[in-house]
Amino acid sequence: MSSIVRGVRAAVVASAISLAAAFACLPLAAADATREPVLPQSGRYEVPDSWRQPIAPVRIADHTWYIGTENLSAVLVTTPQGAVLIDGGMPQAADMLLQRMRDVGIAPGDLRWILVSHAHADHAGPVAKVKRATGARIAANAESAAMLARGGTDDIHFGDDITFPPAQADRLLQDDEVVQVGGIALTGHVTPGHTPGSTSWTWTDTKDGKPVRIAYADSLSAPGYKLIGNPRMPRIVEMYEATFAKVRALPCDLLLTPHPDASGWTPADAANPHPSPKTCAAYADEMEAKFDAELAKQRAAK
Repeated sequence: MSSIVRGVRAAVVASAISLAAAFACLPLAAADATREPVLPQSGRYEVPDSWRQPIAPVRIADHTWYIGTENLSAVLVTTPQGAVLIDGGMPQAADMLLQRMRDVGIAPGDLRWILVSHAHADHAGPVAKVKRATGARIAANAESAAMLARGGTDDIHFGDDITFPPAQADRLLQDDEVVQVGGIALTGHVTPGHTPGSTSWTWTDTKDGKPVRIAYADSLSAPGYKLIGNPRMPRIVEMYEATFAKVRALPCDLLLTPHPDASGWTPADAANPHPSPKTCAAYADEMEAKFDAELAKQRAAK
């Protein structure tokens, strides 16, 4: 899972897979009679209302739309030759995503590719259903493809606690490989740490007549992770250190993240959806400081 999260595994076990407790640091959506109803809980584990609160699509650039919920990103990149979806939120968001695509003029059959940041239930949850409904192909690196195929089971940090409907990748990506639709090329940068297959995506769009380099940087948090002597990820610290450096160097005029608040977005505020923008460098610096503090804490406890 992503954003600023602590003590996940202990919380999950203690509360019978209650992600609402595990991720209590994220804000819940306020009641608003003008909003659409909150999507239901999955029935397996609970998450905050803001993760399930539908909002109207937000146009980020000429061909880039935010179509996720209040605090889980789903990004749609459109071209006359078809569209690309990056992430989708929770499994129960699939029908909402299909409707949001229609809202911005994309029929289900126009979706060409589905990409992911990382294969956790709150980002890759609806991928399988959206693939079936649209015929789109999934592109992911080998690590993420394996996690997608397992539906999140045997997660290095969470075991079988946060599963989702499995999906089969159609194309296995190398680091810095490009997925292109129409005139837009999306580059996948492998940024492991949060998961072994974590991927950040960059592309160039236009806005106000000027090119804008967009970076969808993956989560950089380590929620409850064992950072010292982790038998499943023995080089986890080195992975994170390399990833912080890589995210700093991304082409990044405009930063998006799997949880929008991590990059300064409030997409539910149509009048001012980006009130506190961050750069990729600032995002990496902030998350590295938190990582270093947790690492020091774990080392002191040894």
